[in-house]
Amino acid sequence: MSAVSVSESGVRPILADAVELARLALQELEPEAVGAHLGVTGEDECAATHHFEATMPGYRGWQWAVVVAAPPQAEYATVSESALLPGPDALIAPEFLPWDQRVRPGDLAPGDLLAPPEHDPRLAPGYVATGDPEVDELACQIGLGRRQVLSREGREEAAARWYGEFGPDAEMAKAAPSTCGLCGFFLPLAGSLHAAFGVCGNVMGADGHVVHAGYGCGAHSDVVIPTGAGSPRYEAYDDAAVDLIPAAELDTAAGLGAVAEAEITAAETTSMDTAAPEAANGLDVAAMTAESVSTAADSDVRAEAAHKDERGGESTKVSPAAVDIPPRSGERAQAGPATSR
Repeated sequence: MSAVSVSESGVRPILADAVELARLALQELEPEAVGAHLGVTGEDECAATHHFEATMPGYRGWQWAVVVAAPPQAEYATVSESALLPGPDALIAPEFLPWDQRVRPGDLAPGDLLAPPEHDPRLAPGYVATGDPEVDELACQIGLGRRQVLSREGREEAAARWYGEFGPDAEMAKAAPSTCGLCGFFLPLAGSLHAAFGVCGNVMGADGHVVHAGYGCGAHSDVVIPTGAGSPRYEAYDDAAVDLIPAAELDTAAGLGAVAEAEITAAETTSMDTAAPEAANGLDVAAMTAESVSTAADSDVRAEAAHKDERGGESTKVSPAAVDIPPRSGERAQAGPATSR
């Protein structure tokens, strides 16, 4: 807690020295709630106030004040009074406001009754000339009037409030193509304010709000729909800024590419099919040639053997295995002894 700066100048010593006297007086009231001595201030020549820190829960920043007094020529001081007072940092309740001043605009709820203050300057008796030509004229014609009507001061206050959000200086009004005074959705007020204010009847605008005749929005009744089939919000797109390729050309190019790819695939397949039979035919020719050579050699051997038999009178049978004859295709060469008769 911060100490309170007090001036001790001008305080008589008999009053300034009465610290323990003031503390004892407080301890009789709150023995456990008296803190450090904060200083003394002079009230006049015969009185001074001693300040002590208050240590009670819930009284942060509060101080004890004890007034001591001593008349001139007195030998000791006495306690006059004591009190618990808020200090500079004390937590205190807000300033009291009467009930009729606590209610603010927007507090009225369904079922609440709120009477105007007595002698409200915003209202005037209905039988008194108000300065409103239409009201005065009507009252004159029928000899009667409302008990109270809006006075000039009341009308000026209302106009000042309505001029803000839906006035001619609003951002919406500055960007509008025209004003509410020229709009078909504008419902002028009756009375002397009809030239300046009205109610908006456009659900897409400030529907149900009192607007100034100089206010405006984009939903004005005279707004014309932009010509053309484009969006009314965005400008037309410039087709000349891009290259256009007809869909027919894209389809033709895609078809030609597919045909060329198919032809290449077919050519590769045909080449592979042709190479395989040729290789097989080559193997068959080689086998047939070898078989022919083997058959011719076998015949020559048999003829030579028969010729020898005729000369020697012996019949000898020669095995083909004894002669170096290449085997026929599909057969294995077998070597063995020749058999003779």
